Amino acid sequence: MSARTKARKRALDVLFSAELRDEQLVEALERVMTDGPAPTNDYTGVLVRGVAEHLTEIDELLTRFSRDWSLKRMPTVDRNVLRLGVFELVFSDEIPDPVAVSEAVELVRDLSTDDSPTFVSGVLSAIMREKPAVGG
Repeated sequence: MSARTKARKRALDVLFSAELRDEQLVEALERVMTDGPAPTNDYTGVLVRGVAEHLTEIDELLTRFSRDWSLKRMPTVDRNVLRLGVFELVFSDEIPDPVAVSEAVELVRDLSTDDSPTFVSGVLSAIMREKPAVGG
């Protein structure tokens, strides 16, 4: 598993726990860094802070592109993996778009429902196709 893949998994853990604890994302990241072993890859912090900074825009894109699925209806893992994926697709130039989609699909393949990889791939691929129109 690559260092960036591990960083994404760790960032997902932070986003997931923040949602369950009703914490702000950066606050959850700071808690994780204080209370346990800090993420060893700085990219974890880049992801969490990036999602936190762009959360409103990310959630608007997810609402727009996830036909017939409200954010609240999505499994928590899927919603947060999608947030990471949208951040990497639209707000970061560090990762090639197909890699961002592929990494998100792999995360849900390991951690969510059998239908999640197809759902996540569909949403992120639609955003990737429309990227110039969504501001990326």
